[in-house]
Amino acid sequence: MEMQGQNAVVTGGSRGIGRAISEELAACGANIIIADIQKDIADITAKEIADSYGIKTAAIKVDVSDPTSVKEMVSTAIKEFEHIHILVNNAGVTRDNLIMRMSDEDWDLVLNVNLKGAFNCSKAFIRPMMKQKYGRIVNISSVSGLAGQAGQTNYSASKAGMIGFTKALAREVASRKITVNAVAPGFIPTALTVDLPDELKEWALNLTPVGRMGKPEEVAYAVAFLASEKAAYITGQVLSVDGGMMMM
Repeated sequence: MEMQGQNAVVTGGSRGIGRAISEELAACGANIIIADIQKDIADITAKEIADSYGIKTAAIKVDVSDPTSVKEMVSTAIKEFEHIHILVNNAGVTRDNLIMRMSDEDWDLVLNVNLKGAFNCSKAFIRPMMKQKYGRIVNISSVSGLAGQAGQTNYSASKAGMIGFTKALAREVASRKITVNAVAPGFIPTALTVDLPDELKEWALNLTPVGRMGKPEEVAYAVAFLASEKAAYITGQVLSVDGGMMMM
């Protein structure tokens, strides 16, 4: 229970990798604020996690692409929990297509949610973290941001941008005992990947040396480590959780 007494915000924390992260941080003793655009699902998840781990939880509706919505979420979180020690920028969407067929709307949506969302949330929480001289920010990127993926120019750009954002922000706030790191999952079956073509899934599996797909909880373990005191001397880094897919 090394995070006992700490409070964590997980955006998009009600399902998939986000839920696994919320549960793992709760298992470490942290109180959990699930910030999600789907408030009904977030309410259910928050209650289930509170019942399972005996910690305090809350569900707050937020559109991470909207700065006003994010500010309201931050205000509510601080009002209810006073201090926020951990922020996990996990909220994300996909709108896959070849660039010749990709609409401006699908490009803008993915960049606004995935990349601008991380900017909005980090900017809003940085000031209170700086005042308390402590914070952990973990951004959920992707192997698509490291290597690119055909049919995902928008998603790959957003996740690559998140890596640059992570490194730049880490330099800005390191002196205030705030670390900023990224986790880049490989192929993890979630709601975002269920509709991918079978040939793409087979291609990804063939590129993974361990010979299997990952599990959401395996991403969550990495996030919990980077959010812990054990990672106090680690900042500006990208940890790939991909079964060896991105070995160079």
